Amino acid sequence: MSTRALRRLRGKQRGQEALDLGDLTLGDSTEEQAEGEEEQLDVANVSHSSDGKASSRKAKKNKAQKNFSNIYELICDEDNEAEKIAPDEDTEKPNGNKTSGMENKDNRDTDKPDQRQQETSTKSLSGDRVKKKKKKKKTKVTSEDGQKVVPDDNIDLLLDNLEQPNDLSLQNEHCGGSDRRAVLHVEHRNLNPETELKRYFGARAVLGDQRPRQRNRQFHRSTWMTSPKDSWPRFSRPGISMTLLQTKDGIQYFTFEHTRDYQQVQFKFLDAVESMDPNNIVALLQLNPYHIDSLLQLSDVCRIQEDQEMARDLIERALYSFECAFHPLFSLTSGTSRLDYLRPENRAFYLALYKHMMFLEKRGCPRTALEYCKLILSLDPDCDPLCMLLLIDFLMLRSREYQSLLQLHQDWEEHRNLSQLPNFAFSTALCHFHLSQQEDMDSDERDKEKHKADQMLQNALIMFPGVLMPLLDLCTVQPDATVTSHAFFGPKSQIGQPPALAELTALYVGRTYTMWREAAVMLWLEESVKEVLHRVDSKDPVVEDFQNKRKQRYQSAPRNIHRHVLLSEIKEATSSLPLEVTTQPVMGFDPLPPLDSVISYTRPERQHVGASNESTFSLFFRSLLPNFNLQGGPRQDDDMEVARAGQELNQEVNRLMVAMRDMLANIRFQEPPREDNPYRDEEEWD
Repeated sequence: MSTRALRRLRGKQRGQEALDLGDLTLGDSTEEQAEGEEEQLDVANVSHSSDGKASSRKAKKNKAQKNFSNIYELICDEDNEAEKIAPDEDTEKPNGNKTSGMENKDNRDTDKPDQRQQETSTKSLSGDRVKKKKKKKKTKVTSEDGQKVVPDDNIDLLLDNLEQPNDLSLQNEHCGGSDRRAVLHVEHRNLNPETELKRYFGARAVLGDQRPRQRNRQFHRSTWMTSPKDSWPRFSRPGISMTLLQTKDGIQYFTFEHTRDYQQVQFKFLDAVESMDPNNIVALLQLNPYHIDSLLQLSDVCRIQEDQEMARDLIERALYSFECAFHPLFSLTSGTSRLDYLRPENRAFYLALYKHMMFLEKRGCPRTALEYCKLILSLDPDCDPLCMLLLIDFLMLRSREYQSLLQLHQDWEEHRNLSQLPNFAFSTALCHFHLSQQEDMDSDERDKEKHKADQMLQNALIMFPGVLMPLLDLCTVQPDATVTSHAFFGPKSQIGQPPALAELTALYVGRTYTMWREAAVMLWLEESVKEVLHRVDSKDPVVEDFQNKRKQRYQSAPRNIHRHVLLSEIKEATSSLPLEVTTQPVMGFDPLPPLDSVISYTRPERQHVGASNESTFSLFFRSLLPNFNLQGGPRQDDDMEVARAGQELNQEVNRLMVAMRDMLANIRFQEPPREDNPYRDEEEWD
C-alpha cells in the first residue's frame, strides 16, 4: 500500500504537522523540498506502527534521499564510517530493534531551540526556505577507541583524523626509506595527459565534442594510464597475468607471467622479427591484437615512418593490456610495488612506460611525463634498469618543479652521489638560478639563491669542463677568444675525458641544450665561465682536486646507462657508445638485455636447412634459389622423396643456366658517341 493511501486512512492531511527542515539542502528546489517533506511525514507516521516493512522502507528512503551539499562530507575515516553504517543495520533488523533511532532522537532533542527558530523564520518568510541550512550538531560523539569525531565542517581536523588512526604515511612506509618519498609518490590524476592539457587550454578545447559521442561507445574497463578508444579491437585477455612473488619489509614483489598460448604467439613473433619484414608483424597483430612485443616493435616501425599518431596509439594499447592484467594488490601510487627487470616478462612493461613517457614529453606534457618517470623509477629504485635518474631532472625543469628537484638532490645525494652525474650538477645550479629570477621572492632570498647558483655552476664547470663547448655549439653561440684559446676549455678537455664521462656529457648536452638558449641563462653562464677561468689561472686547489676525481672515476659505464642512451636516440650520445655495444644486434622490444636474466621459458631450437660449412658456390645458388641444398642430406628417409627432390634440383639448375645464357647473349655494348667536329673548343657552348 502506498504512503499516500496510508496517510488518508489515518486521516492525515497535507500540512497538518510541523515541517521538518533538517533534510533541506542548498541545491534542492521548492518543489523537491515539498515532496521530501511529504515523504518524511509519511515515513514518520508509518514508523509509529509495528509494521517491519515500513521501518525498512524508511531506512531505504532516507538513504536514497540523502544529499551532500559539501563534497568534503564524503571524507571520513574508518571509525566514522562504522558509526554511520551501524544505525542503518539496526533499522533493517527484522526484530524491530530501534536503539539507534532512540539515539538519533536524543541528538535531535539537543537541536530543538535551533529548529524552533527555523520554524518561526519559515512561517514569516516562506519564500526563503530554500536558502536555509541545517544547523550542524555541536555535541561531540566519541568512538569506541576514545577518539573524538569532529564535525564535517572542519576539514583540517578531518584530515588530521585520517592520518592519526593509521599512523602510516608514505614517508613511514617501508619503501626504501623516507628520503625516497618525493620521487616514489605518484598521483593518479597526473597520469592522465588531459589533466595537464586542460590546465593549459581549458576543458572545452581539450574534450571538444567527445561527450555526445559516449552514448554508443563500446564498453571498456576503466584504467588510470590510458583511455580506451572505440577504434581499438575488442579486448580479450591475451594470456598475461601478474602474480605476487613475496612481501618483504613492506615491499611487494610482483612479476608478469605468460600462458602457454601466449608463449606460442611469442615464438611466432620472434620468427617474424628474424624475417625482417614488418608485414609479418602486422599479420600477427591481426590475429593477436594485444600482443605486447608486437605492439612495441610495430610502434618503432611507425615512428621511423613518421606516423607518430599510430605509434602512440600502439603503445597506449600495450599499456591498456598490461593494466588489465594487474594484480589486485599492485599499486601505481604507493611506491611499494616492485618489478624485477631481470625477468623478460617484466621488461616490456618498462619499455612501454618509457616510450609512452617520451611521446608525452614530445606532445608538450612534461608534467605528465614526469609522473611516468617517477613511476618507472619506483618499480626498481635500487637498480634503476632504465637509468631514469639521467632524465628526471630534465623533466622537473621543464615542468618547473624546482623545489621537487632540489628535494630529490638533497635526499638522494647521500646514498646515490647524484652530484657526480653531469646532469644533476648543472640542473641543480640552473634550478637555483630560476628560483632567483622569481619576482614573488624577497630580495634577500633572491640574492641567496643567485649566489648559490653561481657557486654550483662554477663547480659543475670545473668538474665537467667538456660540457661547455658542445653546449655552446648546439646553442649556436660563438664563445670568446679567451675561452677557446684557454687549455681548460679547449679540445684537450674533451679528448682527455674518460669514455664513460664523454657518454654522460654528450647525453646531457644533446637533451637539455634548449634550456640554455634563454638570454638571461646565457649571460649567467658567461659570467660563470669568466670566474672559472680566473680560478683556474689563480691555481685554485679545487681545480686539481676535481681533475684527480675525473681521472679515477668514469672508467666504464654500466649496462643500464648504455640501455638508456639507446632508448633516448640522441645522436650525440649514441655516437659515443663503446664498440661492444654498437657491434651487437639491438632489438627494439628488448634492448641490451641483462646478462644475468631470469628465464622462465626458452624458445625451441629451429631446424636449419643445410650445413654450416657451405661453399661460396652453394651460398650463391642459395641466394638465387632458397630451396637449393647441395651439401645437406635428404630431409626424409623415403627414397621417393629424395628422388623427387633431386629432380627438382636439376630442373632449377637447368633453368638458372638457361636464364644466364640468355642474359649473356643479349648483352650489347654501346660505343661512345662520336663528335662531328673533333677540333671544337671545349669552352664553346651551343
